[in-house]
Amino acid sequence: MLTTLTRTETSTLIDGPTGKLEVALSAPTEKPRRGFAVVCHPHPLHGGNMHNKVVTTLVRLFQHLGLYTVRFNFRGVGQSEGFFDEGRGEVKDLLAVIDWVRLEHPDIDVWLAGFSFGSFVAAQAALDLPVKQLVTVAPPVEHFPMRSLPPILCPWVVVQGELDEVVPPAAVFDWAEHRNPKPTLIRLPKADHFFHGQLQLLRAELEAVLKG
Repeated sequence: MLTTLTRTETSTLIDGPTGKLEVALSAPTEKPRRGFAVVCHPHPLHGGNMHNKVVTTLVRLFQHLGLYTVRFNFRGVGQSEGFFDEGRGEVKDLLAVIDWVRLEHPDIDVWLAGFSFGSFVAAQAALDLPVKQLVTVAPPVEHFPMRSLPPILCPWVVVQGELDEVVPPAAVFDWAEHRNPKPTLIRLPKADHFFHGQLQLLRAELEAVLKG
């Protein structure tokens, strides 16, 4: 499946826990490495879907880093079947997407990323999988039980805007400081929750850390 992708994006429906899941796959735009990144979108009940501009920015970054990328709609969004499940079912959706990719490529490296609600889902999945890299953008530490997550042992980058009006920045900084092990923290002083006017900086700062 990954070996047949072109540089254009391919959409399809796969079997998920409660019905079909809508996924979109893209090939690397630079020299491929043996890995794929799955990117999780923000809250489904607040307009979140796989076409979100932060999600697509992450996808383009991972393509540039040589990764195959997968973005998908959680249950109840777009063509994905089912209903919102407060994060529980959405983690199962993510695991189903990963299993689908690994059917053909069982030994490929897994990168996980998420924006806002998607950060919570990606972080939960990283507890049970051998993840090469985790990226969480604007993690909703006061809206979902992220403070009670067990230690996350894979390499982990947290990105947080200091002008975020949805996720309290101070809460994220305090949470990250008290994690053990601590994630690498990227602070963007002029970024709000949706990174208006800051998407290129988000990509550049994250790329610098991931390449380093």
